[in-house]
Amino acid sequence: SLKLIRAKVGDRHVKEQMQAHGWRLGGESSGHIICSDVSTTGDGIVSALQVLGAVQQSGRTLAELRAGMKKMPQVLINVPISGPIKLDANPQIQAALAATESELGDNGRVLLRPSGTEPVIRVMVEGVDSAQIQTCAERLAEVISAA
Repeated sequence: SLKLIRAKVGDRHVKEQMQAHGWRLGGESSGHIICSDVSTTGDGIVSALQVLGAVQQSGRTLAELRAGMKKMPQVLINVPISGPIKLDANPQIQAALAATESELGDNGRVLLRPSGTEPVIRVMVEGVDSAQIQTCAERLAEVISAA
C-alpha cells in the first residue's frame, strides 16, 4: 500500500515532502521520479531500473503490479500572459477556482500555476468525466485570460 501526498510542482518540492516523511521514492505525473537511495534528482534510467528490480523481486508481471492504478482523463491549457499574475491575489480567479473545485468535488482536481519556462499560466483539470473537465478547464482559462 502506498500513501499519496500532493506537493507543489517541481523536483525541489517533491524532495522536500520525501525528506519530511522519510520516504525514498517520490515523483510527478510528468514522469520525474526521484529514488533518493540511488540518486538526488529524477533520472529516467534509474527509474526504469528500479521498476525492473521491483517487478523481478515481486515475481509478478508489470501489468499485475499496476492493475490497481486508475488514470483519470486530464486537460491542460496553457494561457498566454503578458506579465506576472498573482493567482492567489486575484478575486475573479479565486472565485472561478473555488467554483470549479466545488463542481468537481471528490471526482477531480485542479492545478493552476505559472510556467517556469514560458509566459503562460498552466491550467490543469483532472477528473472522471472528460466533457466536464474540458468545460471546467476552458472556463478557468477564460477567466485567467481576462485577468
